[in-house]
Formats: sequence, C-alpha cells, structure tokens
Amino acid sequence: MAEPESTILNTDVKQKDPSQALVIAVTTRAIFDLEEEHALFLAKGKDEYVRHQQANQDKPLPPGTAFAFIRAVQSVNEQLLASDPAEQDLFDVIVLSNNSPESGTRIINSAKHYGLEISKFCFVSDEDSTQYLKSHQVKLFLSADRVDVCNALRRGVSAALVFQQEVQTPSTQLRVVFDGDAVLFSDETDQVFREKGLEGAVQYERAMEAVPMGEGPLKAFAMHLGKMRKKFSQEKSPIRTYLVTARSGRDMGIRAIKTLREWGLAIDEAFFMDGAPKGPILTQIQPHIFFDDGLHNIQGAQEVGVPSAWVPSQC
Repeated sequence: MAEPESTILNTDVKQKDPSQALVIAVTTRAIFDLEEEHALFLAKGKDEYVRHQQANQDKPLPPGTAFAFIRAVQSVNEQLLASDPAEQDLFDVIVLSNNSPESGTRIINSAKHYGLEISKFCFVSDEDSTQYLKSHQVKLFLSADRVDVCNALRRGVSAALVFQQEVQTPSTQLRVVFDGDAVLFSDETDQVFREKGLEGAVQYERAMEAVPMGEGPLKAFAMHLGKMRKKFSQEKSPIRTYLVTARSGRDMGIRAIKTLREWGLAIDEAFFMDGAPKGPILTQIQPHIFFDDGLHNIQGAQEVGVPSAWVPSQC
C-alpha cells in the first residue's frame, strides 16, 4: 500500500512505537476550527483555499471540538512518563489532512503554537484518506466528515464524527463518556427494540442476561484506554471513564455490567438513564469527549457545551 503523499514527522516531540501506543488520528477540522476556511473551499475552490492558508500561515487557527481532548491525552502522557521514563504505552496523536503540504503549513504552525504533542502530520491527496489508518495502527479516528467516519468504521477502526461547537474547558483529568448500545456494545438490543418495542427488548435482555453482548465500534479503543487507566491508582488516575446509557438499571442494566466484567473493562461510573435526557449528567461530568450513536443525545450534549462525537450506526 502506498504511503500518504507527504508525512511530516514532528521532531519537537518524542516519536512513539505505534505497536504499543494508543494511536489517535484526528483530521484538521476536528482539532481546529476551520469552518470559515472550509466554507471558502466549498465556495471558491481549492486554489483560493490554498492561497488563503498560505497568506495566513503564521496566524494560529482557533481550537476545534477535539482540541481539549487532545490536550488532555497529552497530559496523561506527561504523567505516565513522570512515573516511568521508559513507558511505551502512551497516546500517539497524528493529524490526517486532505490539505497539500503547501497549505498545511498553517496546520503545523498552529499545533506548534499551542504546544500540541502531535507526532506526525499526514497530508493525503487521495479521496479516501482512511485507507492509511491501518498502516499507522490507528485505534481511534476523529473526523468532521461523515463519509470518512463511515469508511473508517467499515475498515474496523473505532471512529466518530465530530461537530464544530462551542465547548467548555473541562478539567485536566481526561474524562471520556461512552454510550452503551451501538457504541461500546453491539446494536443487537437496539434492533430488538426497533422490531418489538421496549417490552420486547426487556424480555430479550432478561433471556440473554448471562450472555455477554457483542462488540461495538468503540470497544477496541475503550479496552486500550482501560489498560492505560490500570497503570494508576483510582484516587490519582489522570483518566476517568463513564458509561451513560439510555438503558434502565432495573430491567436492562445487569447484562451491561456483566458484559463489561466479562471483557475486563473497568468503568469508573455508570449511569442508567432509563430514557431520560443525558445533558444534565454530562454537565456534571464535564467530559473531554462524549461518544453516542443517537443524534438527539449529541444535540443535547452540544446544548450544554459538551464536546460530542457521533458514532453512526447506519452508514
């Protein structure tokens, strides 16, 4: 397989071993606010966009939705290396961009301006840039383009669609919130719910209580995150994970908990919302990122300033 058109190593940061690191790939529109530039590209074409980026290459781009998340994983790396300077199980962040290297100078300069620990900048001319995710051993892909996200999911890579939004600045402790069905778990129970309603889904869960659920699209990422989480005591951990699911704890919570236990995936806190809006609890948690397959939940999170990433169940 051909490599991206141009991969630029960031010599200012330590290069990680991708076979041991948790590699996160973000697109430029996920980590920076490029909405004005994207609108210019759509309206006036690539040449005008390139001219604009070159003319403004020393003007830092504003932070985007995934910016605080990337900052937080960088903070975890610092704590891991403080505990063990030889630690290899680190976060490794790469930027995947459809920019040319000429127009990408502004991206690199912006990352350096904010002191972001990005190891590689991959400028890809191909229409489907997700073909390079596996070669970089990417465990999580965040993009502002739905087609890219669906392509990544089809390739078996944990992926989510990031919407540009105003976000609050959370704590430095990395806080990640997962939905359950169709995110951490498979969508098997969602399918029963669509076909047979709530009562049918409850009966199905009771019948299947002893059988672990199938894997969802973000399980692999969550498992690696959980492995890193175990390196710290619960009181001093720079990583905190949450399950916030529409399931009711009384009727449908037992199988979810048993599945997590079977996987060996420790979640710090679990909230079974029984269909209630998730916004209020997300306001209390203040996560760096919230993964959900329901657009209504994503919109509710956005309304309270929570950085959100949609995991489409239908591509």
